[in-house]
Amino acid sequence: MRLHPMFAALRRHKAGVVLIALQIALTLAIVCNAIFIIGQRVQTIGRESGMDESDVYIVSQQWVGVENAEDDASVAKLDALQREDLAALRNMPDVAAVTPTNSVPLYNASWTGSVSLKPGNGEYDGSTPGTAYVSYYDVDDQALAVLGAKLVEGRFFHADEVIHVGGTDARHAKVMVISKALARKLVPDGSALGKALYIDGTTDPITVVGVLDTLQAPANVTKVPWNTVLMPVRLNSFFSRYAVRAKPGRLDAAMKATPDVLYKTNPMRVLDEYSVKSFAAVRRDAYQSDLSMAILMGAVCVILIGVTAAGIVGLTSFWVGQRHRQIGVRRALGARKVDILMYFQMENLAIAGGGAAIGTLLAIVINFWLMRNFDMARLPLPWIGVGIVAVLVLGQLSVLSPARRASNVPPVAATRAG
Repeated sequence: MRLHPMFAALRRHKAGVVLIALQIALTLAIVCNAIFIIGQRVQTIGRESGMDESDVYIVSQQWVGVENAEDDASVAKLDALQREDLAALRNMPDVAAVTPTNSVPLYNASWTGSVSLKPGNGEYDGSTPGTAYVSYYDVDDQALAVLGAKLVEGRFFHADEVIHVGGTDARHAKVMVISKALARKLVPDGSALGKALYIDGTTDPITVVGVLDTLQAPANVTKVPWNTVLMPVRLNSFFSRYAVRAKPGRLDAAMKATPDVLYKTNPMRVLDEYSVKSFAAVRRDAYQSDLSMAILMGAVCVILIGVTAAGIVGLTSFWVGQRHRQIGVRRALGARKVDILMYFQMENLAIAGGGAAIGTLLAIVINFWLMRNFDMARLPLPWIGVGIVAVLVLGQLSVLSPARRASNVPPVAATRAG
């Protein structure tokens, strides 16, 4: 096929050619970045929390008429109330295990700080060896049974190692359990088991007695979601939270019975419809924004692809109508139907190729802007390659119907006026 007549024809329709090329370029640039964002969001949503999430629910409640003082008598009173709750929950027939906790993976509440191999080093800038930014989980000796996390080294807490402190008091625990990711961060060439760590710039050593395979941080900790520390601590304040593992298949029954059990233990508390929440709901809430973003980006992609395809179909159909007589002449001079079909396919391929080249540069520019302003990862070049192939295939499929109509123009059309 001779290309000169094709490019000569395109020069006579510069406005339409530029419009479609720019539309293809914009579609390629936006769709590549949007699909990359969707992929990242889907990957985030699919991350394992490190827990056995089935049959787990969270109870959050607030005492009424109790002072939140930090003196020993007030802390002891709050601890007694919390221990009464724990005993009542553990005696429920549908409950397997209960632990008090300040938070759980993916929950929208976090306690963060820093740990170090050296005493008094409370600063963490992201690069200092032997230090790490972490999320704390304050739990008791039943936490492993509740969370269902996998212990890969050492042991978990003993009951006599659990301490209780006021809500703002320092955690003067003697032992801790950390995640494997944190262990590798602190001791990349060996085992963290038995190491003395120092939290939040203190000088009191806390010994690592166990290492968990994986345990994710709460939902609002995104930069280092796997650096987690479990401390054998019951926090005592006017607010308390419990993580509960129901017996297999008894989650709904346990959740339904929990408010009545707690009110019977002590009616001076606040429990509302959001106080008892399954871990499935916690996960759903944690990733709601990611899911919404993925759906939004998907809708944008579908709309852009649809508009681009419609533009190619409309413009090619317009050109077929304009060239009706010329197509008839070519047919009369011996051009086959497949020659006419291939002509419009090659014409569209040339336009789409130019648009794809512009779109590639635009996709990279948009990605750099997103990296700078929204901390997005670099767009891999293979994604752009897939996008180029996709828009070229889209263009060829879009032009197929009007090209087939053009190929069916009879030779007699050459004799018609107009």
